[in-house]
Amino acid sequence: MTHVSIIGSGNMGQAIAAVVAKGGNTVELFNSTDKDKHVTGDVVILATPYPAYDQVLADRADQLAGKIVVDISNPLNFETFDSLVVPADGSAAAELATRLPDSKVLKAFNTNFAATVATGKVGEAPTTVLIAGDDADAKAQLAGIVSAGGLKAVDAGALKRARDLEAVGFLQLTLAVGEKASWTGGFNLV
Repeated sequence: MTHVSIIGSGNMGQAIAAVVAKGGNTVELFNSTDKDKHVTGDVVILATPYPAYDQVLADRADQLAGKIVVDISNPLNFETFDSLVVPADGSAAAELATRLPDSKVLKAFNTNFAATVATGKVGEAPTTVLIAGDDADAKAQLAGIVSAGGLKAVDAGALKRARDLEAVGFLQLTLAVGEKASWTGGFNLV
């Protein structure tokens, strides 16, 4: 059993928490008012928008050392909604890994909508969670949590693949916002 801390209690945080618990793992959910509550999970999932990362790290960077830290963000420009805000050869996950050198940073869940995590389905197929990272053991641990919770976990490669995942997540978001795709659907591997 793994103990998971989720920072962010919005739709994604709650959906991921339910998956973690369904798989027999323990979970604690933090919201913005829990700044004095210490992170105790072996795996920490950052379920906040990318712009909130600066504050999360200011409040908790020391608590994340030695832990698996999962970045689920899509670092898009929230003012124009027309581009990613990280360098073309980088990613939010790569930036996070630089800022948390003593953590094992993974990218996951950013190509999923909360509804597909909650239901475990994209159409009739199981929801696929793509996981990128440079630590094979960390990826395997997260994949075990995801699979135990009823979702399909797929190793998407090294952390450098996070840029590709963020591009897919951004495309999916723009299609949903433009009402060309449903918030209950999305890209999936079948």
